[in-house]
Amino acid sequence: MEATNLLSRYGTDMRVWDEMFGSEGIRPAYRSLVEAIQNLSAAEMTHKDELAKKLFMSQGITFTVYSSGEGIEKIFPFDIIPRILEAAEWKHIEEGIRQRLKALNIFLKDIYHQQFIIRDGIVPAKLIYSCPNFVRQMVNVPVPFDIYTHISGIDLIRDADGSYYVLEDNLRTPSGVSYMLENRSITYRIFPDLLPRNKVRSVKDYPDLLLKNLVALASRQKSDPTVVLLTPGMFNSAYFEHSTLARMMGIELVEGSDLVVDNHKVYMKTTSGLRQVDVIYRRVDDDFLDPLVFRPDSILGVPGLYGAYRTGHVAIVNAMGNGVADDKAVYSFVPAMIRYYLNEEPILKNVPTYPLEQPDNRKMVFEKMDRMVIKKTNESGGYGMLIGSAATEKQMEEFKVAVEEDPRSYIAQPIISLSSAPCYINGVLQPRRVDLRPFALYGPDGIDIVPGGLTRVALKEGSLVVNSSQGGGSKDTWVLE
Repeated sequence: MEATNLLSRYGTDMRVWDEMFGSEGIRPAYRSLVEAIQNLSAAEMTHKDELAKKLFMSQGITFTVYSSGEGIEKIFPFDIIPRILEAAEWKHIEEGIRQRLKALNIFLKDIYHQQFIIRDGIVPAKLIYSCPNFVRQMVNVPVPFDIYTHISGIDLIRDADGSYYVLEDNLRTPSGVSYMLENRSITYRIFPDLLPRNKVRSVKDYPDLLLKNLVALASRQKSDPTVVLLTPGMFNSAYFEHSTLARMMGIELVEGSDLVVDNHKVYMKTTSGLRQVDVIYRRVDDDFLDPLVFRPDSILGVPGLYGAYRTGHVAIVNAMGNGVADDKAVYSFVPAMIRYYLNEEPILKNVPTYPLEQPDNRKMVFEKMDRMVIKKTNESGGYGMLIGSAATEKQMEEFKVAVEEDPRSYIAQPIISLSSAPCYINGVLQPRRVDLRPFALYGPDGIDIVPGGLTRVALKEGSLVVNSSQGGGSKDTWVLE
């Protein structure tokens, strides 16, 4: 079976935006790729698919699933057909993310300091103070360069008309960037000539940019400040990413037990004694960072770390307390923040969002539950979510009870269709739903957005859930010059 047949059998749903096929046929961005794979036999395509799986396995590119209470390491599912964005499209995304991050960063500084946005009645005080991720210990604490959101992953989806929406902002410890880097290196191995021929922009500068931004935060005037990556340990689902990034940046990967605080300074234990640490890129949640201030039962953090941060002896990335800005109930106010702080209209749209704390919203959502997604405001990874179109009556009733008991913790959004992209599955090219998580680095010199990001794929037919923990995979994302 020739690959041309693969294309001829590719069926798209006209109600869904397809990344490769439009009403005029194959979109311009994909033409060169299609020409290249049209000449490959199904056997060659399958060989490339198998090679990708072997490479992922041999390099240990895995993630951990905790579905049945036991941590099972799985190979990260990868689809060999890239998702391709034209330069103009990417420029629009980039400008929208820059604008959004500027506003969110000012918002974080504001609510932990003067709270102008609350005083002016733009965001209700109750919404902020009832947020479980509002960290009172960060009120009036100066943050180096006033940057809270050093590393962000902004999730974008595309509706049926092709326009982009921000689905959520990940401003705490966003993950997935290592898969973006690995996907690109695997694509180079299986389609070596396609990337230069298509003039695809490079993503490989990410670790260097990240390290440059981290080094710039050191308060000691040293030519080589000590930067470490703090991981919860090898049982964390994103441990592969932690070790990969530490290796790529050439910094130490440490756990809480490797660090000690003395006289408000953080030190790393080494074979030649203690070494002062200047910057910590932490992948440990706020609650677990310092048992003296947050959860006393935490063994993942470092006693005294908060005090060292407060006195300015160590920088922590991302800042503590960022979770208040990616609370899904606060998300609905981001367009208002952009208008309030920047005096601009939002470039990227929000998905219409209904906080279920408001009785009118609850009534409306309960009447249209089969057309809504209901989400917990502070869950991630696709957990704590009900997709109305795929839910049973019993599940809907259970969700109604949960919402009535704690309405602040839930929001609802209309089901957005998510665009589809071609995937090579079981020897056939098939459309599957995708989202996109570009990664942004906010440093003293401004905001850098790596041209690409992580395209996540719902590999199950008809599914809208792209999270790896729920059976999703990913693909390489090309941004054309």
